[in-house]
Amino acid sequence: NHLPNKKELSFFETRNKNMLFKEVIGQNEIKTRLIRSVNEGRISHAQLFIGPVGTGKLSLAIAYAQYISCENKQENDACGECPSCHKYNKLIHPDLHFVFPIIKSGSEKGISDMFIDKWREAILENPYISPSDWYKKIGAEKKQAVIYKDEAEEIIRKLNFKTFESEYKIMIIWLAEKMNTTGANKLLKIIEEPPPKTVFLLISEEPDQLLQTILSRTQLIKLPRIDNDSLTEKIKTDFSLSEEDAKNIVRISNGSYNDALNNIQTSEETLFNFEQFVTIMRACYALRMTEIQKWVSDMAEIGRERQKNFFIYALRMIRENYVQNLKATNLNYMTKEEQAFSDKFSAFVHQGNIEDITKEINTAIFHIDRNGAARIIFTDLALKLHGLLRRPQVSVSAH
Repeated sequence: NHLPNKKELSFFETRNKNMLFKEVIGQNEIKTRLIRSVNEGRISHAQLFIGPVGTGKLSLAIAYAQYISCENKQENDACGECPSCHKYNKLIHPDLHFVFPIIKSGSEKGISDMFIDKWREAILENPYISPSDWYKKIGAEKKQAVIYKDEAEEIIRKLNFKTFESEYKIMIIWLAEKMNTTGANKLLKIIEEPPPKTVFLLISEEPDQLLQTILSRTQLIKLPRIDNDSLTEKIKTDFSLSEEDAKNIVRISNGSYNDALNNIQTSEETLFNFEQFVTIMRACYALRMTEIQKWVSDMAEIGRERQKNFFIYALRMIRENYVQNLKATNLNYMTKEEQAFSDKFSAFVHQGNIEDITKEINTAIFHIDRNGAARIIFTDLALKLHGLLRRPQVSVSAH
């Protein structure tokens, strides 16, 4: 047993091309509910899949769409063998449509079909793809990928056609919160009153950023984090890991398949985030301005999605250090390197500052999301962290 290298990891990620329920890790209760809705003829015309990154929202939506379209449905899954399933396995079924965030230049129309080949390739490689992985795939690391208003007209055009082969037309909108406001408003009527036999499957990482009018028109499908047993079995089988190694990886992955993959082989991005976190926390505590200024300059150049990913990572590390400070080590989810740093750093994350540190990092995420000036955002956060990390721990008296 060994942890796979990059070549082996790539092989395991790409070996499975089927888009079936059985390939979605865990989520058995939701699978059963979706299958029942099809078999009882109660398919909701607009559904919204939400949940943390790595829980299988996209893969579940595709498996659901394939089951709806399958010509020889089995009791618990699509058959995988009929002409419809063969086309789904390549994501080329004519009645399956995708919308997702993209980038465009100049006056060209901003529609997802411009990137459909890259999209199919990316999803066939890893149906648990994260937003940052997709943005990297299309070269949008330093740009804002969005679902442009042009997309609304394209969606309406496609869905007004009759179906080509299946009983249903299915429109999957990935990261629906990235929809341009004008475009989203154009879709309200067709989402509320779609053409016959049309199903919208929306997927969102941040549903609070969706228009309330969109939320009110969809049935909510909320995915929990993947249960430990299912995730352990998946990575143990796929990567030939021992039971002990698999359980250790799952323990620090917090119910996310994406995190499990990163923890099997620490990704360059995760390592980068860890190093930047260590650098800024040490520099902020000591108020070493030269180091802070260099850090701000470096972070301002990496692109907004990576900046946001760093802040999300920082939130996790702050939470883990607070838990460690409370001596609740059974609730800690850290790698050996993170643990080694936190053995000393956790003393500075406590009841007296945890809420304010979390609030300041979330505020930074908010401003990055809205195209704020990165240098100002990072500088402001660093200076506030100095005061917060120096704040004395609150003593709690027993009454």
